[in-house]
This record gives sequence, C-alpha cells and structure tokens, in this order.
Amino acid sequence: MFARNQYGFSVKQLPMKGKRHPNGYVEHRGKAGQLGRSIYQRYRDFPHYQHEFGHFEADTVQGKAHRGAVMTLVERQSKVMIVLNIHHKTDEAVNCQLDQWLAKLPRHFVKSITFDNGKEFAGWREIANKYDLHTYFAEVGAPNQRGLNENNNGLLRRDGLSKKLDFRDLPDELVTQLMHRRNNIPRKSLNYRTPLEVFLSHVTEEQLSPFF
Repeated sequence: MFARNQYGFSVKQLPMKGKRHPNGYVEHRGKAGQLGRSIYQRYRDFPHYQHEFGHFEADTVQGKAHRGAVMTLVERQSKVMIVLNIHHKTDEAVNCQLDQWLAKLPRHFVKSITFDNGKEFAGWREIANKYDLHTYFAEVGAPNQRGLNENNNGLLRRDGLSKKLDFRDLPDELVTQLMHRRNNIPRKSLNYRTPLEVFLSHVTEEQLSPFF
C-alpha cells in the first residue's frame, strides 16, 4: 500500500476527496422510487441512441444545506451543458423552467431526457405530454447510468457553484457565465473541440438562440 502523503498531496485535493461508498451502497436521499419508464426502454425506442444527437441527461445540483438548486441538462453527443436556474429543488420549479426552455425549441429537437429519480422530477408527465417528449429514468441508486451528467455536475462545482453557496438567490448572470465557460473548454473526448463547437455542427442559427 502507498504511504500517506507519499506523493506530496492529500486525498482531499482529489475531485472525490478520497470519499467512496461501500460495495452495495444505494442512494436513497430525496429519492421517490422509480418514477417512470426505465432507462432500458430507451435503447428499445432508440436503437442508435449512442450515436444520435438530441438525447439529454438531467439532474439537479444543490446549494449549501440543500438550500436552492440549479437544473443541469447535458446533450450526450456534444457534451454541451444547459444550466437552468430553478432556485428551489421542487417539481414545480423544475417544470416551470423546463417548460420555458422547451417552449423556445422546435418540436422534437430534444429527442429524449433521462432523469434520476429525485422527487423534483415527479412532475415529468406534464412536460412529456405537453412536448411529446420521450422521458426515461435511471435505476434508483445508479448515478453511473447518467455518468456524463454526473461528471459535468462535478466540473460545474469546481467552476464556481460551490457547496458553500446558497442557491436560492443565485444570480442568473453567474449561472450563464459558468455555463458558457464550461461549454467553451476543449475536451479530449471531442478531439479537442469544445462542446459548443460540436453542438453548433448539429444546429442552425435559428435553433441556437434558446440554448445560449
């Protein structure tokens, strides 16, 4: 085994700060059980899901002591992140902001959204029915099934949405600034293009404005 501080840094400096869950751990905090259609149905509905543009993963990021939240959506092919400043982690707040965002987009531009089973997504049927949207849910306690979204949430934390902040009064300008910054950083997985560059290759200028 390695000796503590053998390489001149502490585990507290690592992204996960040395924390891990024991084998078999299942996350239950704020979960509502399986809310809707399983993630496995997604592959039956979209056989080419892994290579299609327009599929999003969604989650929320909370502030200090669960005070307030933002909602994040990540498009899988481009890795573009959309951050909605919902202020409160409730299904009403999520639906309000998601409704406003989707209303600006061409119908069926968003092919699907995959959520986790947080209670804030309990109102998914209203959005799905209004926009004829395919919605899916990862298994309870399986954040790895939305790994891209989870990773981007961690990056957003490091960029400035610290756990020390109260998100209830988070300025829209700060949220927009952090979103733009994250979308303009080249990524190795995109052949060193930025998420925004890849995203732009799939959309027209008219379709772009609601996103950014």
